[in-house]
Amino acid sequence: MNTVKFSFKGRSETVTASESISSAALLALARESLQIDDDIVLKLIFKGKTIAQQNLPNNNDGSFAADDEGSKRAFPEEVKIPKSGAKVIVMGTMTSGIATLNSMRSDPLMRGFDEEKLSVSKAKAGISSKFWGPKLGSQHPKYKFCRLEECRDASFGTRPTSSTPHAFEARRLLEQLATDPGVVQVLTSRELVVGCLGEMDPIDDRLMQKKQQEGACLLGYNTNHGLRIDIKLRTDDLSGFRPYNELASTLIHELSHNWVSEHDALFWTNFGQMRVEYLWTHACLILGGLFVNGKRTASLALVMDMIVFPSDGKDTPTKPKLMENICQSVIKELAGEMAQHRLPVQLVAPAVIGFGKDLMRETKDDSIGIGQGHRLGTSTDDNISGLSVRERALAAAEKRAREAKEEK
Repeated sequence: MNTVKFSFKGRSETVTASESISSAALLALARESLQIDDDIVLKLIFKGKTIAQQNLPNNNDGSFAADDEGSKRAFPEEVKIPKSGAKVIVMGTMTSGIATLNSMRSDPLMRGFDEEKLSVSKAKAGISSKFWGPKLGSQHPKYKFCRLEECRDASFGTRPTSSTPHAFEARRLLEQLATDPGVVQVLTSRELVVGCLGEMDPIDDRLMQKKQQEGACLLGYNTNHGLRIDIKLRTDDLSGFRPYNELASTLIHELSHNWVSEHDALFWTNFGQMRVEYLWTHACLILGGLFVNGKRTASLALVMDMIVFPSDGKDTPTKPKLMENICQSVIKELAGEMAQHRLPVQLVAPAVIGFGKDLMRETKDDSIGIGQGHRLGTSTDDNISGLSVRERALAAAEKRAREAKEEK
């Protein structure tokens, strides 16, 4: 005979039991000695392992179903029981609580263990998005956003009853931005690698609060010239996300800060040229006849009105006409943004238009519609040598930046 000490909710009782006592007999002994009600399901734990457990009642009278392992020994022969006796922890759960828990529907916004493993494996494989269709929706293997980070524990909360979009939706939107064909082209042509693309906390972001105190509105910021870029995804009332075309423009704005920190003429020239290239990428997909779920990528990106004007008619415009529309749209966009910094758009308009014309001439017919980025200095024609339009623009921007620094 061995001494067994049961512990349950601060109470303990010591009894004697044979070494070969069965699991069912030990459960009955624990219930009797501790005077535990019959509507509580018991589990016995010894040395960190479960040695006996009751099943849920499945009979009309509420009695417990027989346990298939109830006839086995509670204390295996290979387990040595101390001379002072076996200390057994008794755990109990109300049957009503178990029934209530089993009847509840799992939260669809919470990932299970299998889904979490799948999410981790997808992250290792690279960032992708189904939004842009099977031919697109992936980043360049080298020039890309290395990591995405949405606001998971944001101060505004993402409970099931909350009206703001869940963090999963924010994650999908970041994936959509990172794999946007136009953004992929901008990153690839300029050989950019960004450590992290994150979501700004719309309430608790310190830099945003500082800008608001100064009377400005912060929609994104670039940390350490591309180490991290954060974008304000949500509207001020937190009821939804900002329009996608505004988010893409903000992202390109922050990418332009990789070279120039101040909002001077050099910055706006670089930003305008990046916007032209972004829109031209979607224009090439229009010319290439690519559809994603019955829509043009320009329509999905909400920039169709910046590429094709109503006055163009029903037929698809020619390459020169599309580039003319794009340059007009970008200059109009720049005029509004540069006015906030008291700079005339005439400072950068010639460089933006010239870049657009060179970009159009450099685009080969056999590359239209592919939607894959090309590095600086590369071309679809092996016989063409020399610098590409993007490489020339980049070299000119870096030269102006050096000259501006020397003047200071």
